[in-house]
Amino acid sequence: MDGIAVSYEQFKNGRRTFKIEGVQAAGSAQLSLLNPNNCIEAMTGAMLPLNTDVVIPYEEVIIKNGVATVTISETSFFKNIHKKGKDRKKGDLIIAKNTVISAAEIGVLATVGKSKVQVAKNPKVMIVSTGDELVSVDKTPLDYQIRRSNVHTLVSLLKRINITAQTAHITDDKVILKQNIEDFLKTYDVLLFSGAVSKGKFDFIPEVLDELGVKKLFHRVAQRPGKPFWFGHVVPLGMSEQDVCENADDIRSNKNNTVVFAFPGNPISTFVSCLKYFYPWFQKSVGLDYINQNYAVLAEDVIFKPDLVYFLHAKLENKKGVLYAHPIGGNGSGDLASLVDADVFLELPIGRNEFKKGEVFPIIYYRSF
Repeated sequence: MDGIAVSYEQFKNGRRTFKIEGVQAAGSAQLSLLNPNNCIEAMTGAMLPLNTDVVIPYEEVIIKNGVATVTISETSFFKNIHKKGKDRKKGDLIIAKNTVISAAEIGVLATVGKSKVQVAKNPKVMIVSTGDELVSVDKTPLDYQIRRSNVHTLVSLLKRINITAQTAHITDDKVILKQNIEDFLKTYDVLLFSGAVSKGKFDFIPEVLDELGVKKLFHRVAQRPGKPFWFGHVVPLGMSEQDVCENADDIRSNKNNTVVFAFPGNPISTFVSCLKYFYPWFQKSVGLDYINQNYAVLAEDVIFKPDLVYFLHAKLENKKGVLYAHPIGGNGSGDLASLVDADVFLELPIGRNEFKKGEVFPIIYYRSF
């Protein structure tokens, strides 16, 4: 601390006035106190002068005519001094492997002189939208068209986890789809599709992926929204689907084995599927454990009859430190505008159709709260 550095022995013996010998500035070589009856002014961040062992802050000192008079009656040995090695000692582990680098870690890395560190490589991602009905954001859609929104949602969601993705749009033409996807599989680590994975006449994605050797891990999930979700890998020739399932972690860690997430085209389906599946996959793939430990109290009764996991969007309210989730009514998985009024998805489990006010359920954040 800014103050005067003195000999604790002199202070303990009753001395309260000290002649100032000099100033120990931060960034200057260490001084030595020549007379134990004297003191040296010491600045925050400076070395402790030799022959001194306590610093008394300026707030507890009166300085006049080169003499410092202490106004306190008690202090302690080495008070207001930060010993070398007090934070960590040589050889101590400061930042463990597989730690997310935040502002705290950046400061530590700079402090210990690590101008370069080895980090996990972010995947090279292509986001692909499909559908003849889609037009760009700056176009005025005709009566049978809609603007291309899902791809921008996905780009934004990936930016939240520091992934910069490329985007493309492909029409509902199987030949064109196959040509483009074949090129993407050679270039990108991950493909994210939005649309063309259900049972429609022009939903070619599962068929095209199969023809290109992408092995399906699963297609369709017992949830709403997002039931038609498709997931698979590019894997070595000759490997069976059972082998793929049993060796998914090894496949994912190998190079040139593109991972494919094909989300349903309805906007909320794409939105929640990215949060529920891509986020944890990405964190696991870079060595992080993904545990969703966020919960909220259901603020009102909910009835949901289908035997599916239900991702209900909800508005959060903080009451005396307890989070309450208020369900937001919408118009199905195509009603993207309803998400503007909400903060989270409340994950209601399969096997029930009544959920009571006061029960606690997991939540998936999509905005800060």
